Amino acid sequence: MKVAVVQMVSGADVPANLVQARALLCQAAAKGAELAVLPEYFCLMGGHDADKLAIQETPGDGPLQQFLAESANELGLWLVGGTLPLSSGQTEPGQQSNRVFNSTLVFSPQGTCVARYDKIHLFRFDNGDERYDESAVQTAGSQPVCFDLPSTDGHTWRIGLSVCYDLRFAELYRHYAQAGADLLLVPSAFTHTTGQDHWEVLLRARAIENLAFVAAAAQGGQHDKQRRTWGHSMLIDPWGKVLAQRSEQPGVVLAELDRALLNDCRQRLPALQHRVL
Repeated sequence: MKVAVVQMVSGADVPANLVQARALLCQAAAKGAELAVLPEYFCLMGGHDADKLAIQETPGDGPLQQFLAESANELGLWLVGGTLPLSSGQTEPGQQSNRVFNSTLVFSPQGTCVARYDKIHLFRFDNGDERYDESAVQTAGSQPVCFDLPSTDGHTWRIGLSVCYDLRFAELYRHYAQAGADLLLVPSAFTHTTGQDHWEVLLRARAIENLAFVAAAAQGGQHDKQRRTWGHSMLIDPWGKVLAQRSEQPGVVLAELDRALLNDCRQRLPALQHRVL
């Protein structure tokens, strides 16, 4: 199965971000991708986390969800929509919630939403110069989510969903391994500060310990002269080998995921069968 991870440098202009995303998705489709993954916050990288409240949508309704559904359908892709803000809690018609979920939506090539994952672990970081606290406006999700993708390669791939900061919590990915996941997705907006030391190490560790492919689509560059993200979108095989990556700036990273390699890795080193705790 050919998979594309899309790297972006989104800004505060939502329509411009969607134009950028669509152009990159077109590239992915033209190069034969069956599954394409957008990065976290593909639709908006504003100066403040609260900026996401202004573009929040209710599940099943809104221009961002329409964009993803139409793109999947028109390009014939399985599309993982990075993340977008979905309203948390009940609101009156026309009113906005003061909290949102950071949600990943998965669309089939028919444009149907087949899965939703709400980011479970909310990022907090303060080194004296950079400060982030997603819990100020975001509500944490509570449930791991997998979906099955019947590929044109003749195999059905079980795919586990996660987002960015989730990467630091190995138990989530072990849950997916126990559920039979073959591929782990990590759409992200890793900071440049943390990414340069931790990003690749953590991604490769998640692949190795769970004997699964990992696909990580990232934000990668300077965002409206404010936040800088690490980028380095990549695809990794179950042995921990980086199959393809892009350092910074917008682009598409593609690789063919070989089911025979997955099976071979698991047969050579059946670590998933040796778990004790």
